[in-house]
Amino acid sequence: MAKIDELVVNFAVYEDANEYLGMAEATLPDLEYLAEEMSGAGIAGNVEEIIIGHLSAMTTTLNFRTVCKAAVRLLEPRTHKLDLRVAQQQMNNRTSETTITGVKHIMRVKPKKTALGKVAAASTADVSGEYATQYYAMYMDGEKVTEVDPLNFICIINGYDYLADVRKALGK
Repeated sequence: MAKIDELVVNFAVYEDANEYLGMAEATLPDLEYLAEEMSGAGIAGNVEEIIIGHLSAMTTTLNFRTVCKAAVRLLEPRTHKLDLRVAQQQMNNRTSETTITGVKHIMRVKPKKTALGKVAAASTADVSGEYATQYYAMYMDGEKVTEVDPLNFICIINGYDYLADVRKALGK
């Protein structure tokens, strides 16, 4: 049965079972592999090669409508474990039936910057926080499909652990 992914219906962000109300938008971290340019004998020019399982530093951005306790709490200089739950809408392209699928993003973050926004009558303040993301995992319909944990040499993409052999070679 073919399904067309359509849109995000809604989302919620939690820390320690507390829902962060007032959240306007979340920008998830980019997963960008480190790469090295290679040249030399047997190569006609330069080739860029990724380094298996090694990623650039990750950043998550959370936007709030106003200055709120959640934004201040996330400014505490400590590790925060966030659970971002998303309801996504899909359509069966044969029957036009609409279904909802769940996606969960688990992150361990530390605050880098909080922009307290602006103050204007009848307007949102547009408060935002940038967070260094040390750990990231994604679950689709309850199945872990991605886990990136640089501190523990874990890089699971689509169920395969690309750093298992590296951990073994290093005795970890």
